[in-house]
Amino acid sequence: MEPCTVTSLQLPSPAKLNLFLHVTGQRPDGYHTLQTLFTFLDYCDTLTFQSTTSTNITLEAPAALGKVEDNLIYRAAKLLQSTTGCNMGAHISVNKKIPAGAGLGGGSSNAATTLLGLNQLWQTNLNLEQLKTLGLALGADVPIFIHGHTAFAEGVGEVLTSTNIEQKHYIIVVPGVFVSTQTIFQHPRLTRNSPIIKLAPLLEEGQQTHFKNDCQSVVTECYPAVQKALDWLAERFGTSQMSGTGSAVFAPVASLEKGARMLAQLPHGWSGFVATSCNSSPLHDVLQQQQSDKG
Repeated sequence: MEPCTVTSLQLPSPAKLNLFLHVTGQRPDGYHTLQTLFTFLDYCDTLTFQSTTSTNITLEAPAALGKVEDNLIYRAAKLLQSTTGCNMGAHISVNKKIPAGAGLGGGSSNAATTLLGLNQLWQTNLNLEQLKTLGLALGADVPIFIHGHTAFAEGVGEVLTSTNIEQKHYIIVVPGVFVSTQTIFQHPRLTRNSPIIKLAPLLEEGQQTHFKNDCQSVVTECYPAVQKALDWLAERFGTSQMSGTGSAVFAPVASLEKGARMLAQLPHGWSGFVATSCNSSPLHDVLQQQQSDKG
């Protein structure tokens, strides 16, 4: 392996929204098949990577994220290292902004940023498809962050068709509860038979008003605070929706400034932010810029 010419790297790790989420079936292995439309937000965690000459992987992360060995950042680094036979290690630190258990993909995004960042830093030279395969072993949402573009997703979330959609401003509200994805997908009343839809009609003008999330009714039953947040947004913006398996809920806003003013009225214990959607992942934008600077 050629020696690294760059020993450190700082990269964004963006949040995502599921603009709709349909559960279309369940495989014999227990995994659910789905259809969803992923887009990115310009609201990001920040990961910093420092390569080391030892093979140790160390992670500096908030204690609230739990054991280092269970963190997707650590697991992604170890997976890339073992798969490629890399004889280097890394010290990784994460500045968290994306709330956990909110359906915004924070952990999956962190894993994808780790795979892409260390692939570059360690010069392990895997292509995007190889990295997506590794990412899928860590979680169904990891491949979209490696893919790096707004996409219609099928399968368990790994079959991705890139598309472009109108970029919008959003207010995102998190009502202070952590939703367990496993609990939701194991729930007996989860819809598991939504009909298969096609991408082209979905993106026709006006169809977005029919977007729905099959997990929403189960989440609001198990976590009433999520229903309160949906109602709070709907009262003010005329619409509201849940991302992924929650607990984050969102609504489009006319401007970031209007959204920010509404955040000041959030009930006690809730949090939120405003952001703009983007068809190209902020992570990939930075990586492309770095490649251009090298060239």
